[in-house]
Amino acid sequence: MTQLDDKAKQLEQPIIERIQTGARMEKRMVKVLKGLAEYLDISLGDLLEGIVLHAFAGKAPFSELTLKQIALLKEIYGMDYGVEASHRLRDVGAPQLEEH
Repeated sequence: MTQLDDKAKQLEQPIIERIQTGARMEKRMVKVLKGLAEYLDISLGDLLEGIVLHAFAGKAPFSELTLKQIALLKEIYGMDYGVEASHRLRDVGAPQLEEH
């Protein structure tokens, strides 16, 4: 690939504007995400953007090798829950909802 090809490729890249978020997430999950970002040698923000873009497209974001690394990180950081806990995570001290 020539320098002109490289320059043309750069021009095709979308220009984006990033913002700082104040999103709250479960502590052990954040530790796993930070560990995974370190393992992949990317920023936490880049990792989260990639996960979201894959999810929006209905595609899995990780290879089998990366999933194995995630399982190891979950064990190390005590993240003992999975997708089944979605929509059921509650803050410490939050009132419990009654089930009917």
